[in-house]
Amino acid sequence: MGTAVPIVLLAVGGIAAAAIAVFGLRLMPRAAFVAWSIVLFFVPLWVGVNVSFYWAAITLLTALLIVVNWSIVPLRAADAWVAAFVIVIAGLFAFRSVDLASLVASLLEWVIPYIWGRVVLARVGVAWVTTTISVVAIIAAFLAIVEFFTSFNPFVLIPGSGVVHETWSPLQERGGVLRVEGAFGHSIALGAALAMSSAFVVATRWRLLPKIGGVVLIAVATVLTFSRAGLITLALTLVLSTFLIVGVSTRFRVTVAAAGLIGTAIVIPIIDSVFGAAGDEAGGSADYRTDLLVLLEQVQLFGNPGDWYSLVSGDYYLGYFARSVDNALVLTLLRYGYVPTLLIMAAIVCAAVMTVRRSTRSPASIAVVGQLPSLFVVALITQYSMFLWFCVGLAITWARDADIGGHAADERTDELLGSPDAIRDAVDARPPRPHR
Repeated sequence: MGTAVPIVLLAVGGIAAAAIAVFGLRLMPRAAFVAWSIVLFFVPLWVGVNVSFYWAAITLLTALLIVVNWSIVPLRAADAWVAAFVIVIAGLFAFRSVDLASLVASLLEWVIPYIWGRVVLARVGVAWVTTTISVVAIIAAFLAIVEFFTSFNPFVLIPGSGVVHETWSPLQERGGVLRVEGAFGHSIALGAALAMSSAFVVATRWRLLPKIGGVVLIAVATVLTFSRAGLITLALTLVLSTFLIVGVSTRFRVTVAAAGLIGTAIVIPIIDSVFGAAGDEAGGSADYRTDLLVLLEQVQLFGNPGDWYSLVSGDYYLGYFARSVDNALVLTLLRYGYVPTLLIMAAIVCAAVMTVRRSTRSPASIAVVGQLPSLFVVALITQYSMFLWFCVGLAITWARDADIGGHAADERTDELLGSPDAIRDAVDARPPRPHR
């Protein structure tokens, strides 16, 4: 009896603390988004719990934030594609054409962050989202640079799920040089996440020097991942965001162009030296991605091909690819089939198309466009997967002609006054002064 009372008190205290936390996340949406961004960039995937299946910390927090910050938003075409994908793969799972792991992975790593991207702007203004992602990404880039020069990654010391920790915590080298990975568990994932973040830094309303400094830090950290996908997507994202985002000053564009030329001249010899020292490892990595195309012969219209690992196709033993398929498109085709892949990829296309029109363009849509090449050479791994799908949802919601509602009035005013084009239009719209 004496032991039961303290346990009951602890349980009540825990429930009360959880309730307070939930109310706090609802009442302080800005702080909630900051917390989400910090967990995304600084809490490794192996930190989580097993409840029926594995829930990473970022997945748990994202699901919780969706619940406590739920708001009704206008539905778009991308929502229909995502919903159709979920319905189809749920049906395929019922008929055992899609396994449980693939079903869970798509829901937790794709659909949940997509929904968060769709609802977050109903509670938090675009300026806050842009600034928060930019600041957190710049801090992550700085820590990555420190990691390179100290050869020490503190995130791998964080305990967590045994299998996930064993898979993602080992540090990587290329040509005897450490490839930084931060809390993302893989250098490719960190490089891709930083590349996406660069669009948000460009979109901030910071002064020239802080903005240039942030871009430089992110660029340097991406170089130190020694990831070809990260470098290519960074270059593409920076070019698109610098010259397409509304309100970017000419001074910033000229400075970025000059810095890009100087940086390229400095970086190319370094990259060439590291990849040259890597020798067969780097070349084999590129050849491996080409060899993956042989797996397309196994893709079905619906569902996965079953046990294809033991098959031989021409000169290829397909079991060679069982451990890793570094091609998001091919891996999605293998897991779900042609039709479900078409449905889910249509949502990404919808987000990317938002970049075409000035009225719907945003750093989120540009970040998605910048990642399109990586879908053919990189798997959607660790937090990179969740960040990409968050940006897909965010791009759909961010579109100006999407009738976005729910922003605080002061944030809408800040956004209006922060746009040089809006200020110019407001000045031009003033009634003329009467002649004296």
